[in-house]
Amino acid sequence: MKIAIGSDEKTHLTNHVVSLVQESGHEVVLFGPLRDEAQDWPNVAREVAETVANGAADEGILFCWTGTGVSLAANKVPGIRAALCDEAGTARGARLWNKANVLCLSLRRLSEVKAKEILETWFNTAYVPNEVDDRCLRQVEALEAAYRSKE
Repeated sequence: MKIAIGSDEKTHLTNHVVSLVQESGHEVVLFGPLRDEAQDWPNVAREVAETVANGAADEGILFCWTGTGVSLAANKVPGIRAALCDEAGTARGARLWNKANVLCLSLRRLSEVKAKEILETWFNTAYVPNEVDDRCLRQVEALEAAYRSKE
């Protein structure tokens, strides 16, 4: 898979996650300071989300201090289901029930060990189509469509 990864800071944790993703056999495309371009978190989140939404990457990973900002910004892009995950169980649920396609992580709250657990769970969990979750995802798509039509 091709994974778009962005952050508003380049840190030991971001470098570690990029390495883990590459070691897992995924192709990585970097954004913002991870490719040595200073950018604020909203712009990094938009670029990663648009890259996923337009199919140039299969999924995305975003970082900011809390992870909340990039999650908020990424979810403004139609077709993106960004999930802020600080442990493996949340990552599993985001994939299994919400068909999340962008993983958001906190630079402040995550250790390398937890990041590895989250990534392993994220990449090893797939959405399983089912009546309830399919219906809910259609409702989310309808919300996006309703707001796009108002623009």
